[in-house]
Amino acid sequence: MPWEAPSSKKTLHEGGAMERTLYERLGGIDAITAVVEDFRDRAAADDRINLKFARTDIARLTKMLIDQVCEAAGGPCRYGGRSMKEAHAGMRVTTGEFTALVNDLVATLKQFKVPSAEQDELLEILGPLKSDIVEVDSNQVGTPLPDAFLPAPALKT
Repeated sequence: MPWEAPSSKKTLHEGGAMERTLYERLGGIDAITAVVEDFRDRAAADDRINLKFARTDIARLTKMLIDQVCEAAGGPCRYGGRSMKEAHAGMRVTTGEFTALVNDLVATLKQFKVPSAEQDELLEILGPLKSDIVEVDSNQVGTPLPDAFLPAPALKT
């Protein structure tokens, strides 16, 4: 399973009180869905990275992102997609493009007034994926997908 987020699980505090999961503190599935949809639209409008999504099935991407964030945050969803390494293999994502995507996510989280602690926790969970996504150590942005790249199949409805 490509996602395991131990910091997102409920934990006992002194005195026996349960801490709410990140999923709960983010507002559950409706809030995560709204954030993912805004993030998707923001990335699609961002010339620094949108060429990387040129052949992406947007419905599939949206569902996969919702499931990933939900599961990583300790929610009930289960991500059933490919590993990040497999999904991004051959895309030639640069460090600059990854940074631009993270900046778009942070802008979306701020727009939705997600508190700093929850932003940091989510970014801490997602940050380690960088090594599975970035293939080119360059600050260059706006690079096209290589012609040989084959995206995931469209979402079956």
